[in-house]
Amino acid sequence: MDLLRFITAGSVDDGKSTLIGRLLYDTDSIKVDQLETILKQSKNKSEGEIDLALFTDGLRAEREQGITIDVAYKYFATEKRKFIIADAPGHIQYTRNMVTGASNSDLIIILVDARLGVIEQTRRHSIIASLLQIPHVVVTINKMDMVNFSEEVYNTIVADYSKMADMLKITDVTFIPISALNGDNIVNPSINTPWYKGETLLNLLETINISNDINYEESRFPVQFVIRPQSEDLHDYRGYAGKVLSGTYKKGDVVTILPDGIDSTIKAVEVHGIEVDEAFAPQSAVIRLTDDIDINRGDLIVKKSNILKVSQEIEATLCWMDNKPLVVGNKYLLQVQSKRVRCVIKEINYKLDVNTLEKQEQFDQVGLNDVVHVLIKTASPIAYDSYNTLRANGGAILIDETAHTTVAGCMLS
Repeated sequence: MDLLRFITAGSVDDGKSTLIGRLLYDTDSIKVDQLETILKQSKNKSEGEIDLALFTDGLRAEREQGITIDVAYKYFATEKRKFIIADAPGHIQYTRNMVTGASNSDLIIILVDARLGVIEQTRRHSIIASLLQIPHVVVTINKMDMVNFSEEVYNTIVADYSKMADMLKITDVTFIPISALNGDNIVNPSINTPWYKGETLLNLLETINISNDINYEESRFPVQFVIRPQSEDLHDYRGYAGKVLSGTYKKGDVVTILPDGIDSTIKAVEVHGIEVDEAFAPQSAVIRLTDDIDINRGDLIVKKSNILKVSQEIEATLCWMDNKPLVVGNKYLLQVQSKRVRCVIKEINYKLDVNTLEKQEQFDQVGLNDVVHVLIKTASPIAYDSYNTLRANGGAILIDETAHTTVAGCMLS
């Protein structure tokens, strides 16, 4: 059974938490004790109604204010697929949290209030989805019950959003009219939208093809751990454990270990402790080589025929997540997969207007939630791909070495 990671995004009060609560409730994915607790806390319990948003609004501040602040992760499964949901904040103040949740997502659900249509936050979240190259976009037009399930309202929003999607070069967009509160077109088709001939949201999530999103041509295997049991029966065993980000690996493949550029040949591939003919993305595996090479955590094993970048000067587009402003000369740790090196910000080339995608070359400072293009100088070479070419190996984070906190998410160029 495969896994779909998706994120919900939208403006404040568009109904993201309610939508996720409805998905969990209607698929019987809520434990009995949790359901009893939510029933006690629901504002409308006297009327027998459940406040579905409470299933995801886990922080006390979220429940008191009625908004999502942090990214809430929920897990559920149906007979067809497993799911990890990231419920992202809708307020502009928490754009960084939305970026964090979207970075690993296969699909994004963007909620639009049927009464308001496409607004500034809709554009902002769509631009972020475009920047992060999330493969699939689902626009759920929520609160259709408040516009009498008007087909005209639905068609107007579809037309408005489609124009923006064309500008952002978002190609895979699906539109679904819903009422998260009442469950229309969430799990079951709604009798209130006889004019809508498309899928329900759950059916789309269960059947959308995500296997085509994986690159099987370029093979990338970052080493996470070197296995050396050094026991009597495994005295000479040396295995390199990690996750296949893309491509495939099998016995006999000629590979290169980066950033050092040393060549070797695969002696064996193991998955779940069993030797197999081939490992492929996104499996976790152990690779054993014919040569004893000094390979460390963070080194990258690639097919010898593959081409990628190895450099100490890296251009990147980053979303700044720290309250302290970013300035040229700041020193951080750059982490690409399991590789972590010291680095310094050499140049800030421009700031990106997330509402228009315009490049602003004149600005006072880079602050919280700003998106900028920078030049990073690392203490040692890094092997990486352009985010536009291979998303799986083109992302990174900046870490404050003193506070040990993430200060930026990066898309490497």
